[in-house]
Amino acid sequence: MTLKGHILKSASAITVITLISRICGYLRDQRIALLLGTSPAADAFILAFRIPSLVRRLAGEGALGAAFIPIFTSNLQTKPRSESLQLARRILWDALVILGIVAALGVIFSRQVIYIFTLFGASGVHWELAVSLNRVIFPCVIFVGLAAVAAAILNSFHLFTLSAATPIFFNLAVIVFSFTAVYKPLAHLVPQGLPLPAVSLALGVLVGSALQFGVQVPALARRGVTLEPSVNFSDDGVRRVGRLMGPGLFGACVYQINFLLGTMFATSPRMPSGSVASLYIAERLMQLVLGSYAIAISTVLLPTMSHQAAAGNYEEMKRMFDFSLRIVSFITVPAAVGLMLLRGPIIQVLFQHGQFAAYSTALTANALVYYSLGLPAYAAMWLITPMYYSTQDTRTPARIGAWMLAANVALNALFLAFSYKQISNGSPALASSICAYLNFAVLFFIFRARHGRLGARNIARSVAKIAACTMAMAAVAFAGELLWRHQAVSLHPLTVRVAALCGLIITAVAVYLGLARLLRCQELNEFVLLLRRAQPGAMHNPEISA
Repeated sequence: MTLKGHILKSASAITVITLISRICGYLRDQRIALLLGTSPAADAFILAFRIPSLVRRLAGEGALGAAFIPIFTSNLQTKPRSESLQLARRILWDALVILGIVAALGVIFSRQVIYIFTLFGASGVHWELAVSLNRVIFPCVIFVGLAAVAAAILNSFHLFTLSAATPIFFNLAVIVFSFTAVYKPLAHLVPQGLPLPAVSLALGVLVGSALQFGVQVPALARRGVTLEPSVNFSDDGVRRVGRLMGPGLFGACVYQINFLLGTMFATSPRMPSGSVASLYIAERLMQLVLGSYAIAISTVLLPTMSHQAAAGNYEEMKRMFDFSLRIVSFITVPAAVGLMLLRGPIIQVLFQHGQFAAYSTALTANALVYYSLGLPAYAAMWLITPMYYSTQDTRTPARIGAWMLAANVALNALFLAFSYKQISNGSPALASSICAYLNFAVLFFIFRARHGRLGARNIARSVAKIAACTMAMAAVAFAGELLWRHQAVSLHPLTVRVAALCGLIITAVAVYLGLARLLRCQELNEFVLLLRRAQPGAMHNPEISA
């Protein structure tokens, strides 16, 4: 109980910080939508922003953390501390060298990079603007990659909150720079032909990325990880991390690659103008739920499971997965249904301002339906991959991920050829959601075959109760959405719309939690009980309590 309580408490702290980050992220996206809408310039900016975002995650946020944390935690238990800290320094400096080369290539060959990722001729995209913005944004790969390495080191010491807070600094930087976009005297500093708003936002991305790494440097120093130069690609620990990271490029980042594939297909001439921007905003709305708790628990799980795997305690590790999956499903299943039913009011309230008009709302709402369908699967993927990584197995998720990428391409091509009139810009989102369910199912059954049962019956019973509670909540949300349209709430002042939406969401959530209590849902009781029983410093690990 104390271990579960520690996980919940750590995840809850990350969740609070993540919610603050998501609020800042919403304000950032609102500023982008206000300045650019779903115009060709918006598509150019989002396209330029997505490409280095994928590279930075391939280089750091996904695969490196998955490869580094199990090895580093094992070293902390079995080797002298000084040797472990030396490994951390070498990983930092080796990553700097690699990321510097990647960034330089991305800037030099920006035109070719954009050409590759506008597979269908960049219909509706300001192509030259995308090339220029990519040159401004791409160096952020260096800083965010190093920030991911720093986060992996701190997470190995069970220090989660600072790393979780770094996106706040990133979002605030973009917001600040967005206000310079309307400061006309700066226009003469921007090369002719480039819109000031897009360039200002791109500079904000670069500065915000640097802040993400910089704020973690003092915490690293306090743990003994200094920035003393130490480049060494031949180190045994570095090689082990590299071997795990290689296949982990696919396994840890299938989620991000699938979204980028969707961006590529969204540039098709068959897609309506603004598809790239609408898919981005829809994904961000889904991420508000996904990042709030699923990713928070996943962040805590990987170092925890790595300690359990190093001690050979696989049964406890499987119990942690069962517990985490049920808790996350209790949140994501109703959230997915709520997003689908209330997509129109949510987007109207959050984004329908300035250049983001009713057409943009309709386009984004269509994409959000199909992303929301896959929300439970996306969350489950964040929980099952740490099971593999904690056992230092990155090859299996990579192999399955490669098959899922092929399936994603096939589904996108199929939808684009035969269903684009019916699904429109939602087809990339639907393909990603289908692949997420397939990916989780395959990984679940493979791990079960290797290591024994994972509590599928207990999970199924919980999901059945969650589904019953969700149906009741859905009835309330559906009635509220009909009332919203009938009363033409979208025509009222913003304060009225915000109050109406908040009241509708609170009512739906109250119905869901009330029925969950009546049905004695294990997750609701377990969540409350564990938070009451959990005591600070419950885990018996000196690095955790330090």
